[in-house]
Amino acid sequence: MPLFSRHEPPKEEVVVQEPVRQERRGLFGRKRSVSPVPTARRTSRERGGLFNRRRRSVDTNSVSSMSTASTSASPPRRRSTLLSRRHGDTTDPSILAARERIMGAEEAERQADRALDIARREVRDARDQILALEREAKEQARLAKIKEQGAREVSKRGKALGRHGI
Repeated sequence: MPLFSRHEPPKEEVVVQEPVRQERRGLFGRKRSVSPVPTARRTSRERGGLFNRRRRSVDTNSVSSMSTASTSASPPRRRSTLLSRRHGDTTDPSILAARERIMGAEEAERQADRALDIARREVRDARDQILALEREAKEQARLAKIKEQGAREVSKRGKALGRHGI
């Protein structure tokens, strides 16, 4: 027996479905026997040790065994090894301080990202406002040219007046 492993006998879990109630099919219906429903078996073998993880061997031919395996009520247990042992919340203070510092840095990055997004939005709004002002200035210049041309025409017509000596 190896030093760091534990052997438990395989556990079997059997799911049996009740036979479907047979209905009569009419005058010429024949009686059929209900075919046996395949049972879903799930065997699990747990291995502990230095390099082994918890492994499951599931019958791959049975769909119901997969659904049974996915809907099991008990959460998976974690195993600790010699290299990665967790002793609850009793961790080294320097590790806790480093973890807090990392979390603070992550929060600062999130705030910086938010500030950067806000700054980009403000720049985009300012550029849009500048473009709107330029369009408005062009439109006003176009209207001023039209007004100037109209004033020239009126001025020409006005110069023609006065030949009667007024």
